[in-house]
Amino acid sequence: MTSDTKTFDETVDVLIVGSGGGGMTAALAADAAGLDTLVVEKSSHFGGSTALSGGGIWVPGAPSQRRAGYVPSPDGVFEYLKQITEGTVSDARLRKYVEAAPEMMDFLEHNSEWFEFVWKPGYADYYPELPGGSAQGSTINVPAIDLRKLGEHEQELLAPLALAPKGIWFAPKDLRLFYQVRQNWRGKAVLLKLIWRMVRARLFGDRMAAIGQSLAARMRLALKQHDIPLWLDAPMTSLITDADGTVLGAVVERDGKPQRIRATGGVILASGGFDHDMAWRKEHLPVLEKDWSFGNPAATGDGIRAGEKAGGATELLDEAWWFPAICWPDGRLQFMLNERMMPSQFVVNGDGKRFINEAAPYMDFAHAMINGQESGVAHIPCWLVTDIDSFHRYVVAGHLPIPKIPFAPVPTGRKVPRAWLDSGVVVEAHSWEELAGKIGVPAENLRATAERFNQLAHGGHDDDFNRGDSAYDNYYGDPTLPNPNLRPLGKPPYYAFQIILGDLGTSGGLRTDEHARVLRADESVVEGLYAVGNVSAAVMGRSYAGAGATIGPAMTFGYVAARHIADLSAENRAVQPVSQGANQSVQDTVSNPSGGDR
Repeated sequence: MTSDTKTFDETVDVLIVGSGGGGMTAALAADAAGLDTLVVEKSSHFGGSTALSGGGIWVPGAPSQRRAGYVPSPDGVFEYLKQITEGTVSDARLRKYVEAAPEMMDFLEHNSEWFEFVWKPGYADYYPELPGGSAQGSTINVPAIDLRKLGEHEQELLAPLALAPKGIWFAPKDLRLFYQVRQNWRGKAVLLKLIWRMVRARLFGDRMAAIGQSLAARMRLALKQHDIPLWLDAPMTSLITDADGTVLGAVVERDGKPQRIRATGGVILASGGFDHDMAWRKEHLPVLEKDWSFGNPAATGDGIRAGEKAGGATELLDEAWWFPAICWPDGRLQFMLNERMMPSQFVVNGDGKRFINEAAPYMDFAHAMINGQESGVAHIPCWLVTDIDSFHRYVVAGHLPIPKIPFAPVPTGRKVPRAWLDSGVVVEAHSWEELAGKIGVPAENLRATAERFNQLAHGGHDDDFNRGDSAYDNYYGDPTLPNPNLRPLGKPPYYAFQIILGDLGTSGGLRTDEHARVLRADESVVEGLYAVGNVSAAVMGRSYAGAGATIGPAMTFGYVAARHIADLSAENRAVQPVSQGANQSVQDTVSNPSGGDR
């Protein structure tokens, strides 16, 4: 929307659109710099995709790492990012991330007592063998929190679509040990811990939450501590620009009425991607069949469209934070993570052949699905093949390999649930030929694949795809085996689990520079407009550095954007110290637009 002579309804220094990790970090940083800050959220709930996430924050050199005596080399981390992004991201953006991410976390720790960050070494970067990669990892987490601390805001936290049973929550390393429930006593100890948490929740009314729920809750508590306003049910409908294209503010709908909000320092878009706009997504990636996104239900691309109308360029619109998943008949999506690392399984395409290291990072696995589908061979869906012995030994699709427990909140027992088999998502057969017929692949190929896999597993090395060579592969593998990711399949019955192309949200969007400013196609800056998180094209390019490589950049560039606005505002105050009124006209503001390219 181009400006006219109408007055604004409200004036702030910084207007932030979106209440996920990027938006709330930006708000805290702007407020700390003395800027009048407002956060608006189109949904009735705060937290965005951050609240639905695993809550990891990928920050090499974070204060919690330094306190533990681990200090990754910034130059090494830069080289690591440069290699995995393969030229899709500018050196300036990569270096800014490496420099600013630890600074951002240090800021948050000093900003509010609600922030408590912990580092548990051992969750490797996704390419730990590359120069600059780390087998210890750089994923930072927050402890669990009792949501009752949110008070009146508890019901406003965006909750996952599939809620865990009451009292069930996992600390950072609980999940890994839990998957080893049949392999060691530590796994059994986690199971007992979960049972106690369920009992405690019923006895004492605990409403504990971990991972992304805890992170989003802590951010909301910090906003409240600093009296930073957050408007819910307040969608941004358009940006306001002057004749030169500078963004002056935005139109926000509140209580059914449009309000013109002036942002003297700038507008920070943190409104998420276009996860659930399937027409737009198919336009850029035709092989995407259905809405299989785990992303925020409210993420439909509003911020990206508004940025484009203001002159911003876009890139990587065919990309997402891909995650292979199971889609049950009722539409419920379930991550397929540890299953791809467990030993006694392999994955086949429509030709009945393996096509990748099954334990590979989920972005790589999904790219192999996409590339394979585009080649004309069915890869969406593909099938994870395993046997009954593996079902009895490992956690598969949420089933616990323990004796049948009546009324348990998750599947237990020795039999594959009948509902799974009736769904068609899981197929049972007593020979390779029968299984091939049921999943629609050539029988001779499936048998040859199974025999080849078993031969490799007996030898202890995957000569075809090197499964198990990376420390990342091993994380959810079986530590009792010489190669944690390889074990031959045994006797039938055999099972095949259908894998679809899920995602955690889109990762393409507005093009930005190292200060998070939105850029035009000619690389010039759209003055007064910033974009962070999934509304912007990812600093990770088409890759994924490690767990938390979505939230880490969102929070970091939220901080960077706020600091950039604060620095420019300080410069402008030095030049023109006289403040302007809250109801000044647009014509008055055009003479001294903020957010210049300096």
